[in-house]
Amino acid sequence: MKTKKQKELIDSFLRTLDDEDKSVYRDIIVYLSELGYNPKKERSHISFKQSRHNKQIAKIGIRNKKELSHFFALRFSACNDYSQKFAEVVRTNIEKYPSKTPGCIDNTCEYCAGEPDTHIYSYTYPDGEKKSHCGASALEIPNICADDSNEIKQLIKEEHEYLLKYEAKR
Repeated sequence: MKTKKQKELIDSFLRTLDDEDKSVYRDIIVYLSELGYNPKKERSHISFKQSRHNKQIAKIGIRNKKELSHFFALRFSACNDYSQKFAEVVRTNIEKYPSKTPGCIDNTCEYCAGEPDTHIYSYTYPDGEKKSHCGASALEIPNICADDSNEIKQLIKEEHEYLLKYEAKR
């Protein structure tokens, strides 16, 4: 973390986790920090953005303070090679939010840079039908654990490289 305030923000979140979850979240947060992503409190969650492009790559938070239901969301729309767990996250979001089709495909959105198929989430169903979801947002990854850590960091790395190439302020 760059500042004492950022460290305190992260520490206050990590204190709410059990040891196993704390280790997983800390590993991911340290990696985000190494890439220059700074934590910032936003309403009920902490978002991670980098000053060169100011796009959110991840967010963490507590959904229900009484039950301490934690969540982790990741923007990985520039990534194509990921496990079934992440493919299911994409499918779930496509079905849960059918109106979040990518506007960049029909030129009704100019939020993201680059060709649309380089930054949208897409899922191909068993019958061959392919559906897409806006790639500008982070998708919640349920039940992250130590086994997911390396894949999450790889997805962060790929998304980070995309954001620097297409979204960084020149």
